[in-house]
Amino acid sequence: MKSLTSNLSVNGRFEKWQQWTKLVAVTFSAQAVIQLLGLLTGILIVRLLPTTEYAFYTLANTMLGTMTVLADGGISSGVMAQGGKVWQDREKLGVVIASGLKLRKIFGIFSLLISLPVLFYLLVHNGASPLSSCFVVLAIIPSFFAALSDTLLETASKLHQGISKLQKNQLSAGLGRFVLMIGSLLVFPFTAVAILGNGIPRMWANLQLRKISAEYADPEQKSDPAIEKEILTIVKRSLPGAIYFCVSGQITIWLISIFGNTQSIAHVGALSRLTTVLTVFTNLFSTLVVPRFARLPEQKKLLVQRFIQIETALFVISFFIVAIVLLFPSQVLWILGKGYANLNKEMLLITISSCLAMLAGVTYSVLVSRGWIIKPVINLTINILFQVLLVVTMDLSKTTNVLMFSIVDFLLAFIILIIYFIYRVSKLPKQTL
Repeated sequence: MKSLTSNLSVNGRFEKWQQWTKLVAVTFSAQAVIQLLGLLTGILIVRLLPTTEYAFYTLANTMLGTMTVLADGGISSGVMAQGGKVWQDREKLGVVIASGLKLRKIFGIFSLLISLPVLFYLLVHNGASPLSSCFVVLAIIPSFFAALSDTLLETASKLHQGISKLQKNQLSAGLGRFVLMIGSLLVFPFTAVAILGNGIPRMWANLQLRKISAEYADPEQKSDPAIEKEILTIVKRSLPGAIYFCVSGQITIWLISIFGNTQSIAHVGALSRLTTVLTVFTNLFSTLVVPRFARLPEQKKLLVQRFIQIETALFVISFFIVAIVLLFPSQVLWILGKGYANLNKEMLLITISSCLAMLAGVTYSVLVSRGWIIKPVINLTINILFQVLLVVTMDLSKTTNVLMFSIVDFLLAFIILIIYFIYRVSKLPKQTL
């Protein structure tokens, strides 16, 4: 009898590992294709757009990321945390998503009002004409509206691990973006055209995403004030941090746009394209790992074990990415073309910075998926004081110094998150051991 029980346990573990291996392989391969399309699209944009236009494109893309974070403010984390509690109930999960979408629309309006004038100013400040700046500002709106809902609509599928349809939808959007952007830029090599080519396929993909979400969450459900309150509780604690990180996460571009020049913006923007390979791993973790971590019971030993596994995997991935860039810098830079061939040091620095950003970003998502959010007064005070010290002591007119600034900034953020995880786990009741 004991032998039979042992065999069942071993078989159960084998089946679980087999299932995980298959799931990771399918997700990774799909994300690899999606990100390869994104990388090819990005590289061709670098080659098709004049350096000045690419600098404007980099500024607009950076602002789009900032607008999206401001419009979210922690709402997607709140929806994931609340959805993790009711993920098996289609109607209740529909209520959670509807509540999140309602809040997202309100936040989105404020984000537009704040961000678009800033983008217009930065474009003009860096040499764009007022007319072309207006076109860029208008072109960014479709992408922004698509970004308002896509992460929330993916929540139900991620919680149920219905990954294949999500991957197909993302692949279709990637193909559409590749064809539309490249086809249009060959004829009209302008920033506004490139941004529209990104936004239109994304809006179409969102329509399909609503149908996918409806399989797991009832789309007819209305927003619930009680759920809104629960989500806003997380938003209140995470919004200051979200505002900080939406600036800090793009600190390199912001600093160069203020202290540097359009050529430096174009260089950093082009180099950043090469680090998009990290998006494969970020999406892999956000799709497979973060939702499962959100569903874990409040057991200290289990949470610590899973957290260590996540961080170890992130470190291994980062090590290999940095090693490849360190060993083969010329081959990596060849992808961008002759205009970027002498940026070996900058390439290594931006790779390290991007790896640290991935570590901090995934770790933050893991913590927030449990509703664990550092008090803003503590987190922001430490980060801002440290950044002020760096700004005062560093010459930020040099691109390499700006990249070093971002490395130190992301490293500090990551260390704070690790310390906070240790603190939260230590506060779990002893009976959860």
